[in-house]
Amino acid sequence: MKDQIRLFVAAKLPAEVKSYLMQARQAYEDPNIRAVPEENLHLTLYFIGNVPTTEDTYIRQTLAQVAQRHAPFTLHLEQLEPGPKPRSPRLIWARFSQNEAFSKLSQDLTQALAPAPPKQEKFIPHVTLCRFRKEGVVPRDLPLVTPPEDVLYPVSSFALWQSQLASPHPIYTIVEEYPLTFS
Repeated sequence: MKDQIRLFVAAKLPAEVKSYLMQARQAYEDPNIRAVPEENLHLTLYFIGNVPTTEDTYIRQTLAQVAQRHAPFTLHLEQLEPGPKPRSPRLIWARFSQNEAFSKLSQDLTQALAPAPPKQEKFIPHVTLCRFRKEGVVPRDLPLVTPPEDVLYPVSSFALWQSQLASPHPIYTIVEEYPLTFS
């Protein structure tokens, strides 16, 4: 499918947030846990998926319009934990406190880009740090890692990212960045 590209919308992590997350995720070293490469860490806002390359211009224009409707905001890191369901986790994530500005931005992106009107979703700000190996056993009694001090993540822009599936990890490339400019 060379006439298609795989896209998603996400915010880049500031160096200090990324540095903290890389250090804190060491609590999850286990042969059945596969770490996401540092260069792939991001805050997902909306997963677009595979689209025809002919939709590229429309998607970029839509993202520019959405960015103009939102102001920058700051997320507060709650903890690193297995998720999204604690009883049957699939990954380790850095979960941030619920944030109304984040939820509104994610909802706006979903409504602008979804092929069908979405059902009301609960948007949880998070960064995926590790995934459980499919062939492995999910480790039990994994720790919850709470930061010893506030870890704040200022979000002043988001980007359109391209994902190329590869082994052992996908390759992510930022296509274009959009500053949040509403004041």
